[in-house]
Amino acid sequence: MVNVLPQLIQLKGAALDLLFPRFCVGCGREGDFICNSCLTSLARIEPPVCPKCGRPQKNYGLCSSCLDWQSDIDGIRSPFKFEGVMRKAIHDFKYRNLRAITVTLARLLNDYLVANPIPCDVLVPVPLHDKRVRERGYNQSSLLAGELGKLTGLPVNEDCLARVGHNLPQAKTGSVEERRQNVKGIFICRNNILKDRDVLLIDDVATSGATLNACAAALKEIGVPTVWGLTLAREI
Repeated sequence: MVNVLPQLIQLKGAALDLLFPRFCVGCGREGDFICNSCLTSLARIEPPVCPKCGRPQKNYGLCSSCLDWQSDIDGIRSPFKFEGVMRKAIHDFKYRNLRAITVTLARLLNDYLVANPIPCDVLVPVPLHDKRVRERGYNQSSLLAGELGKLTGLPVNEDCLARVGHNLPQAKTGSVEERRQNVKGIFICRNNILKDRDVLLIDDVATSGATLNACAAALKEIGVPTVWGLTLAREI
């Protein structure tokens, strides 16, 4: 029997594109959420980068901010700078309910992982507090992790790491130390299911790295050997 499912999925996608055409978040051109021209213009983070926080710098080795940082996160990596079209894409994804852009953004993360492998056993999205999920209607990091899991074949776990504190958004805090204190102790692990498994945390943006580090601290308390963070973009 001929498997017609792929053809049906393709036809469904074409029909949806006709009814709800995609427009580039950068230039407004019809076709895709990030057109080829805007994709080429994205500000990419190129080496050398700090091996800990992933910020670009002139030389290899730890940056000045990480020299005295006793972190739990093993490293943070991001393909793009949080500016221009990528900033607009993440803003629309996060605050304007543009969930349909998830596939496009996950492909960019997958492309980065293909070129820059990070050894891991499982993807874990950075959790939102239940109150914020109710307000927004979804957790953008969960959507990203789900699509990235499909592309990489890696499992996604959302049953272990939980956010129990409803803190201020990191963007509303000031110094790096304030951001670290703002997220201190707000994540817990509800079980030991991820013990002895290497974790790759998924989030949209890294600022100081404090949120990812707080997640890593909770995971390492239950015996997770290594925890890396992967975000679409990072503030420079």
